[in-house]
Amino acid sequence: MTEAKSAPRQAPGVNLFDSHCHLDMEEFEGEVGGVLERALEAGVTRLLVASCDEASSRAVLKIAAEERPSGPELWASVGVHPHEADAALSGDGGIDGVFSLLGQPGADRIVAIGETGLDFYYDNSPRAAQAEAFERQIFWAKAAKKPLIVHLRNAALRSDGDAYREAIAIMKGAGADSCGGVIHCFSGERRDARAALDMGFYISFAGPVTYPRADELREAARYAPLDRILCETDSPYLAPQGRRGKRNEPAFVREVYDKIAETRNLPLAELAAAVWENGQRLFKGDGRPGG
Repeated sequence: MTEAKSAPRQAPGVNLFDSHCHLDMEEFEGEVGGVLERALEAGVTRLLVASCDEASSRAVLKIAAEERPSGPELWASVGVHPHEADAALSGDGGIDGVFSLLGQPGADRIVAIGETGLDFYYDNSPRAAQAEAFERQIFWAKAAKKPLIVHLRNAALRSDGDAYREAIAIMKGAGADSCGGVIHCFSGERRDARAALDMGFYISFAGPVTYPRADELREAARYAPLDRILCETDSPYLAPQGRRGKRNEPAFVREVYDKIAETRNLPLAELAAAVWENGQRLFKGDGRPGG
C-alpha cells in the first residue's frame, strides 16, 4: 500500500549520497520513479542500489541502467546476501551467475560486489555456507577490482555467534584488504569499527544511529575518521527514529546525516562533502582514504 511521504527539506548546496538502498524490493514496486523524485527533492543526488541474489542483481542492474530525464545518479552492486548463501551455492548457475553480470550490458553501473557477509542473528543459511559464499565473493571483488559491500550481524548473544570477529578472520585470510570495501549498516562496537578500519574498510551508518539507545553506534560514528564514513538508508528497512514503523526510503538519509553531524559537532555541509568524496573514492577511485 502506498504511503504519503514527506521528504526532508534540502539544505542549500548540499549533495547527499545514500550509499545503500534496495529499490528492487516489493515495497517499492511501481513507485521507484516517485521515490527517486522525493530523494532528489531532499538533496539526495546519488544512490547505490544493492543486491541480495542473482534475481535481485539483475533487477538492480535494470533499475540503475534505465534512462531517466532527471533524478539522482544510480550506482549498483551485484552479490549474494548471507541469507541467500545456501540457495546460491546449491542452485543452477547460482552464485557464479551473479558474477557473470559483470560482463552484461549496463555493467558500467556496477561499482561493488555485495552485499555479502555473515548474519548470525537469523541464520537463514548455515554458517558454513555463509562463510563459503563470502569468501568466494571476496575473490570476485579482487578479480573485478571492485570493493565489497559487507553485511555483518552478530547473534542475539554475541557469545552464540560473533559475525564481526569471524568475518575479519575470513577477510584477512582471503586478502580482502586488497579490494577494500565498506561495512554497511554498521551494528557493531568501537572495537569492531577499529578492526575494519585497520583493514582499510569504510564504515556506513544507517537509521539505527538515530535511535535513542544507540549510544555504541554514535560512539563508533565519533570514533571513525571522517574520511572513512558513509551514510545510508538500507531502505525499505530501518527507518530513522522519527519514522520508525514506516517504510524507509532514500530521501530519509538526510536524518542519518543530521544525527552524525550532531554527534561529531560538524556542520551538515562538511559531513555531506566528506561522505560524497568518500563514496567517490571507494566506488570509483582507488579506495584509499585521504586521496
